[in-house]
Amino acid sequence: MSSRTPSGQVRTADERAVARHGWTHALVTVLGGLLAMAVVAALGLWAAGAADLPDGAFAPVVAATVVTAVGGTVELSGSAGDLADTQAGLTVIPLSVTLTGALVIAWGFLRPLRHRAVAGARELAGWAARIAALWLLALIGLALAARHTFDISLGNDALGELGDLFGASPRIGFTTDVPLSVFVGVVWLAGVLVLAVLVSRGAPLPGGLLRFQASVRPAAYAMVALLLACVAIGVVVALVVAVTRGHVPETFAVILLGMPNLVWLALTIGLGATWNGRVEGPFGLPMPRVLDEVLRTPDISELNLRTLAEHDGRVWWLLVVDAVLLLAAAFVMAARSPARVRAWQHAVHMAVALVLTVFMICLVGRISAHYGLSVLGIGDLGGGLAGELFLRPRLWGAVGLAVPWGLVTGFAGALLARRVRRRGEAGPVREH
Repeated sequence: MSSRTPSGQVRTADERAVARHGWTHALVTVLGGLLAMAVVAALGLWAAGAADLPDGAFAPVVAATVVTAVGGTVELSGSAGDLADTQAGLTVIPLSVTLTGALVIAWGFLRPLRHRAVAGARELAGWAARIAALWLLALIGLALAARHTFDISLGNDALGELGDLFGASPRIGFTTDVPLSVFVGVVWLAGVLVLAVLVSRGAPLPGGLLRFQASVRPAAYAMVALLLACVAIGVVVALVVAVTRGHVPETFAVILLGMPNLVWLALTIGLGATWNGRVEGPFGLPMPRVLDEVLRTPDISELNLRTLAEHDGRVWWLLVVDAVLLLAAAFVMAARSPARVRAWQHAVHMAVALVLTVFMICLVGRISAHYGLSVLGIGDLGGGLAGELFLRPRLWGAVGLAVPWGLVTGFAGALLARRVRRRGEAGPVREH
């Protein structure tokens, strides 16, 4: 009787704690995530000069940035009078904003579950459903707010006068595909919550899934640590560049909007992957300038170690940085795994995790932007306004290269972790 009562009381207290903090804590989690994303997006857009957009466009642009950060779709539209036509399109995910929201929401989701060994599947699903329901409402509001139309000045020269004469001053607007944006945003949230449970050693799992934690959790943790380490290195390098070479606003815009876009791209290039792209017109990729130099050609260009090294030989250091980071990630994975896991199993786990990570980077790192103006059927009248930018990976080549990198560094990391693994983390303690 007495041995059962305390355990029953503990379970009841835990369940009451989760219930008591359920909807309130879910609301705090959702609002905290959205607020953090909005602040980062607003500061990044302000540093990029978006605060000067006409007709009060800044707030809707911030909302649109948050929507795209969770995978939503923003549709561009343009008009330039009866005699003119505009075409515009934009596809890019501001991954700095995405990462900020993911970290805040994951922390809020895991906090009520700390100090728990096992949680029921129904309890986890119910807690996640509360957050998802509030997230759904917030996404609908954001998607509806992310729409605006404003004029684009052609200048005070002959081009501007011609535009006024023909009534062809261009207007560009944006709106969101609300159903698609909401659906993708909910899928994004589900991915964040699942990954949070996989990465956190202290998060409880349903009893039926405990057998998978030895192989999945260390690998998931190692990959998240790898991606965050890349971002941290990129931020340090960017700050050094800002201090030594200037361009402070532009640098902070990159940090606050697209730092993961750059450093995760560099991670795949260091593995040997190739991306195809082109830059034309006023568009351009942010620092480093070598990216813009390689892609600003008449034809589609290849972006890889060879082409980058033709402009800057220091690019070869990406190989060394990747090797060190992957070896460190493999070491962390092995150190967090039970001692019974063999070195070849670590290698396989590392390869699978790295393949999934590279696949994710290739999906979220794509960029596409274009804008054009024509009058009376004469294209590119906009001169410096017309342009195109796109960047897309050779997906299967990048994924294929992740396999040998993962196998080699996974095996080496397992060997390095043998002598430093703490006994408490190695496996179950034996009673003598």
